[in-house]
Amino acid sequence: MFQKIHILVAIQFIFSSFLFGGDTDSNFEFKPEHIINVHAKAGEESAKITWSLDYDAYQELKDRGDKLIITYNTKIGKKRAKKHIEGGEWMYTEPLDIDQTSYTLKELTGHETYYVKVGFAPNGDVEHAKSDKSKMIWSKEAKVKTKRGWGVAKLLILIGALGFFIYGMKLMSEGLQQASGNKLRAMLGSITSNRVKGVLTGFRITSIVQSSSVTTVMTVSFVNAGLMSLRQSAGVMMGANIGTTITGWLVLLLGFKVSISSYAYMIIALAAPLLFIQKGKARAWASAIFGFCILFIGLDVLKHSVPALDAGSEIVQFFINFKDVWYGPVMFVLLGALVTIVIQSSSAAMALTLAMVSTGTIPFEVACAMVLGENIGTTITAEIASTIANVHAKRSARIHSMFNIIGVTWMLLVFPIFLKGLSLIVTGDPYTDTAVAGTTIALFHTSFNFLNVLLMIWFVPQLVSLAERTVKSKGESDEEFKLDFINGPLGSTAELCILEAKKEVAKFGKITSKMNVFVETYINSSDKKEKYKMLTKLEKYEEITDKVEVEIADYLGKTARLEMSIEASTRMRGMLNITTDLERIGDIFYQISKTLEKKDGDKIYFTPEQRNGLNKMIEVVGESFEIMNFNLNSEYGTISLEKAIAKEKELNHLRDILREEHLTSIGEGNNMKNALIYSNIFSSLEKVGDHIINVSEHVADKNID
Repeated sequence: MFQKIHILVAIQFIFSSFLFGGDTDSNFEFKPEHIINVHAKAGEESAKITWSLDYDAYQELKDRGDKLIITYNTKIGKKRAKKHIEGGEWMYTEPLDIDQTSYTLKELTGHETYYVKVGFAPNGDVEHAKSDKSKMIWSKEAKVKTKRGWGVAKLLILIGALGFFIYGMKLMSEGLQQASGNKLRAMLGSITSNRVKGVLTGFRITSIVQSSSVTTVMTVSFVNAGLMSLRQSAGVMMGANIGTTITGWLVLLLGFKVSISSYAYMIIALAAPLLFIQKGKARAWASAIFGFCILFIGLDVLKHSVPALDAGSEIVQFFINFKDVWYGPVMFVLLGALVTIVIQSSSAAMALTLAMVSTGTIPFEVACAMVLGENIGTTITAEIASTIANVHAKRSARIHSMFNIIGVTWMLLVFPIFLKGLSLIVTGDPYTDTAVAGTTIALFHTSFNFLNVLLMIWFVPQLVSLAERTVKSKGESDEEFKLDFINGPLGSTAELCILEAKKEVAKFGKITSKMNVFVETYINSSDKKEKYKMLTKLEKYEEITDKVEVEIADYLGKTARLEMSIEASTRMRGMLNITTDLERIGDIFYQISKTLEKKDGDKIYFTPEQRNGLNKMIEVVGESFEIMNFNLNSEYGTISLEKAIAKEKELNHLRDILREEHLTSIGEGNNMKNALIYSNIFSSLEKVGDHIINVSEHVADKNID
């Protein structure tokens, strides 16, 4: 039996020698087709090359102990190599084992096209490849375009993706507000002192517009206008914090699991016809849909722009090194707050955090700490919005900040325990599985904000009191934009309601009279900054007069439903007429401000005589305002109109004198543009005087239709 085996082996050896030329030579015909399935996958400044060998070639090369080698060149380098130009040399890897089926080319140029070939030498000497390429058997070329590595270009792409995300969110938010703006205002306007309803309202609005910043800024503006109290605003702010957690779930469920960006252009195509519909709110809905799609396009780019770092990378190790120390969570909270402050969007910061977790850039516990910081960072939006508002708006923004800071503080005390508890609820390990980590982070964000609201809602009075103590009023000028006397519910009797309205109307008169001072300051100033400040104030006060008129009219409209005497009814109609006149005064002063702004823009200047004439008119108007404000604080129906009428006649007489002088100057050939603006302003000031005397007449119960 053994003899038969030896004979067979001998025959096989002789046959092989005859076929392949003995131990050193082989007649096996090597061809490029023996290297199959050559594929190149792009990485960051790298490319992973995979291939496989035909079985016959593999066996032959394996028996001979041969090696493989990879050659590669850039697109430009390949062209230069054909023309034998310097800089076109092909690059080579070290010899690879014949059993190897993949290799990663590193340190390549980012965002560059490479051509790759896998080969071997029939004579077994791969070193010949570098001197005589023709002696090699090469596979077909594989083409790959590398990804950019992390650097300035990638950073700009990341910032651009964030910008796209934020712009999409802003566009969607504005579109939804335009499409259902009246309903949103009605939501806020209908809030009572019930703080639970405030929380629900804040949650609903933020869920609709997908931006807590919109809700908080809107709330601050309502407080600034006196349409909402501090206690009411506190509830809305709390609800907004819960509403903003919806964004995390949308990003997680839609952004990372369902690629909406793949369908975004199709959705935009379906919504595009709405842009051409003039009627209704079609354009507003188109804006909302476009914003929704842009948001997720940005999110998709954002997800792929975050550096794909593995667990051994330096940045991840930096975070991991601090995650076990006692001050580690505090550092990550500050990091999350800083990111949110810089990009001005907690939703974008949340999306960035989830993107970093999904790629394994940061661990689970670090991401949760950053989410806490994002809750603090988002308060900066309301704080910025309140910087140009009154003290009540500043206090509203401060309540929002304190609510979030206190919540983050107590959460940090139980942070490790809370995370362990959440990890027991979810299926899987969020500490090791990035998919589970994303879900757990969204759950952490929602549960933290819900628990914080559940805890802090009982301390709203204390938060309001603390805000009032920490944000001091700067005096009457800081208080003037709030309706102090009719902010609460209607009184028990019509007479009491009218008394409250009377106080508010008197305050309205003081606010309006300040516009005369702003015009005087503008006319006599040569400082551009001061002039701009006066223009801004005049515009702001005109808006205030509009809002106050509507609010007082609304209050008196509700009062009219109560039983009242004929005298009370007469007083109420008088107040309605007074608020109308005061609002018209605001409109006139605003028109004067636009005339003055255009005058300076066209580089037209008053003569000294014209400036003196306007100053005289402003002085008399100011005296008329003093009489009007005195009358507004007096008992209706008891005042004397003697002083008011005398001042009105003085103003009319001065107007006539200025007009006569003005016509004379025109006849002498003075600047016509200058003269027209001058005439427009002193005539407008006289109209202000007409409305001032009307106010006094209504207080005296005269001239009432």
